[in-house]
Amino acid sequence: MTAAQADLQAEFLEMPEGLRFDRPKVADGAALWHIAKDSGTLDLNSSYSYLLWCRDFAGTSAVARDADGVPVGFVTGYVRPERPGTLLVWQVAVDAAHRGRGLAAALLDGLTARVTEQRTITAVETTITPGNTASERLFTSYARRHGARVEHEVLFEAGQFPDGPHDPEVLYRIGPLSS
Repeated sequence: MTAAQADLQAEFLEMPEGLRFDRPKVADGAALWHIAKDSGTLDLNSSYSYLLWCRDFAGTSAVARDADGVPVGFVTGYVRPERPGTLLVWQVAVDAAHRGRGLAAALLDGLTARVTEQRTITAVETTITPGNTASERLFTSYARRHGARVEHEVLFEAGQFPDGPHDPEVLYRIGPLSS
């Protein structure tokens, strides 16, 4: 680890007391599915997809574990194949008992730092539905911490979703990252 990476970890990897940052394991898939389901705001994917995510995208995802090793929050992401310097954040969720402690921000910062150790990441993307103020705040504060601009545009219109009424998904592009 370089001195710059150590400084980044010291600045951004501070987890709330009693929690630790980790890579997800397949055995965590069910817990992540439950956290997402209980969030009340995320589009719930199939339980199968969370198992696959923990297997195939563990390197670009993260979990927060309590003292017993139980996942209490997560962030899932992947590196965009056609933009290898862009980390797309798929979902961020925190168990209700652990909200309001900065855990989502710590997970997002920690994940970015870990992925950056393996490859150059110059941007983060995510989609947010209009009115999801918690996610809007999370990602705009992330941009401020990393000295980056935020651009947004509608990625998917409401009418593009085949399974009934769905709000549009707004793409947030954060970059270039200063770290």
